[in-house]
Amino acid sequence: MFNDIGPLELVTLIVLAVLVFGPEKLPKLIQDATRTIRKIREFSESAKQDIRQELGPEFKDFEFEDLNPKTFIRKQLDNDELGLKEIRNGFDLKKEMAEVTDAVHGRDSESSAGSSASSSSSGSSGGSIDMTKKPENPRDDRPPFDADAT
Repeated sequence: MFNDIGPLELVTLIVLAVLVFGPEKLPKLIQDATRTIRKIREFSESAKQDIRQELGPEFKDFEFEDLNPKTFIRKQLDNDELGLKEIRNGFDLKKEMAEVTDAVHGRDSESSAGSSASSSSSGSSGGSIDMTKKPENPRDDRPPFDADAT
């Protein structure tokens, strides 16, 4: 809860508490706050136990943190029964994106050249597809005039 508070900020909060509440009332205030937090935790734990008892013995390992969607998905993805770690380790996103970028810009990379050579030898067309944009009329740089758009 307070993981992002640094030592300087903690000292500042303590000094402010002493100034606001005074050194006489501060120990009593801290005891009241810790007692309240302890009661809230006890109430929360008893509510969790009541819910587990109501759900029955098949849900004895039920964790309320699993209701958080991020935690649930992370737990399911960490489960190695599906073999997702091998798929995740075998997929290199940077390499795939580089291949797509090279194909769009018309550059030949080692992997795209190897794949195009193998596809051209096995394909009947024998040519590669040029995916670069080429203007239809290289002399005219202006877009065509559209009277309806104005």
